[in-house]
Amino acid sequence: MRGAVPCRRGAGGARAMAAGGRGWFRALALGVSFLKCLLIPAYYSTDFEVHRNWLAITHNLPLSQWYYEATSEWTLDYPPFFAWFEYVLSHIAKYFDPQMLVVENLNYASRATIFFQRLSVIFTDTLFIYAVHECCRCINGKRAAKDILEKPTFILAVLLLWNFGLLIVDHIHFQYNGFLFGLMLLSVARVCQKRYLEGALLFAVLLHFKHIYIYVAPAYGVYLLRSYCFTANNADGSLKWRSFSFLHVTLLGLIVCLVSALSLGPFLVLGQLPQVISRLFPFKRGLCHAYWAPNFWALYNAMDKALTILGLKCNFLEGTKIPKASMTGGLVQEFQHTVLPSVTPLATLICTFIAILPSVFCLWFKPQGPRGFLQCLVLCALSSFMFGWHVHEKAILLAILPLSLLSIQRAKDAGIYLILATTGHFSLFPLLFTTPELPIKILLMLLFTVYSFSSLKSLFRREKPLLNWLETIYLIQLVPLEIFCEIIFPLTPWKRHFPFVPLLLTSVYCALGITYAWLKLYVSVLTERIPVRQKAE
Repeated sequence: MRGAVPCRRGAGGARAMAAGGRGWFRALALGVSFLKCLLIPAYYSTDFEVHRNWLAITHNLPLSQWYYEATSEWTLDYPPFFAWFEYVLSHIAKYFDPQMLVVENLNYASRATIFFQRLSVIFTDTLFIYAVHECCRCINGKRAAKDILEKPTFILAVLLLWNFGLLIVDHIHFQYNGFLFGLMLLSVARVCQKRYLEGALLFAVLLHFKHIYIYVAPAYGVYLLRSYCFTANNADGSLKWRSFSFLHVTLLGLIVCLVSALSLGPFLVLGQLPQVISRLFPFKRGLCHAYWAPNFWALYNAMDKALTILGLKCNFLEGTKIPKASMTGGLVQEFQHTVLPSVTPLATLICTFIAILPSVFCLWFKPQGPRGFLQCLVLCALSSFMFGWHVHEKAILLAILPLSLLSIQRAKDAGIYLILATTGHFSLFPLLFTTPELPIKILLMLLFTVYSFSSLKSLFRREKPLLNWLETIYLIQLVPLEIFCEIIFPLTPWKRHFPFVPLLLTSVYCALGITYAWLKLYVSVLTERIPVRQKAE
């Protein structure tokens, strides 16, 4: 098998990990941890205040008020397990600065508060480091290399541990994605090792920490049903229906029910479940986030703007009848379309379902083991990112990180990874808009991108180029786009009248690349031929 090894010990990867005495992995982990410590004084976003407020809410208020408290605009809108996580942190935070735990202390940010919250992210990243280690153990060791720097396990460890997007989102912008992605990757590793119940348990727990991971739930559901609940295939790879195990289904169902009961049970007893659900799924926020995530709806919105301008110039539209929100800043949450039909939450749900469906069918009818599972997981994440309601730009990491596991296995996947990672990471640049962070984000992006290209090119040097000339030109054009947005545009008079232009250009241009990567991965999955022997396995 060319994908991840589905054995319990992850033979090839385990040997590779042991070859250097695991010293190189420790060095990578310690190195990136040191870098995170250096970023402690950096700029932080409003998410810093969000989590400080959640610390105060969970520390001071009874459980019955957690999802009702609204002193701050940053109300608690994560699932209960994350709320309990904040509760545990709050009992450590009080030893650093008790004032951060006062609900009324809005925008409180003492040095001790900053140090504690930054340190809590770095410390919880330990789970992410362990998960990366376990993923490296699952990698097939067929691509042997004398130099440790060219080993697939080493390359994968760097791509995950030093991921540019995760670094700037968690350790500059400020969030707790590291340990959450650690749960996901550890779950993936357990599934690939055929430790299905552990994988299912970890993923169920993850969903009750942050519900955005529901994007990839179809991949887990179908794969566990296909590989665990049905225990055998026919010789031609088709499903052997008589192999269905009622016991296995029951065990999976128990895991889901017990985790859900532990998380939501107290609120069900309090009669507050509808309130919790309304906080978790706030459909009133609008189709797009304040900065358009680079997905299909960014292209749709841009097309509506272009048609509106064209309609005004050709006198097809009356300026007085155009909704103000659609032609002023342009990057507001409530976006009203002028020419194209307005989009409802139901429409995005249908589009997402249709986009995910082919990948799920492939997982069921073209079984490839762990490799097929990872392909479906990435496609589910990308499809949800492309068509979801009120998608955040940071959600692109949900596709980039698991795609790293595929990128070291096959040249075609490596090429798709380079396009998606480069474009997706560049789309995160607007998150860091302060001047001191400009050289930091550019330098980190350059270092990670250069390493990604050089390491994967070296790994597949005996195969055809990873990117064609058109893909290369597209990625190179990101450089003049950044120069225009960061240096040229602020010096022009357009900045006063059209301040949203850099964001719009970044979002739309990156949306083209992400859409292309999504389509290319889909074509690769749908057209891939699976040997009959591999199907049977």
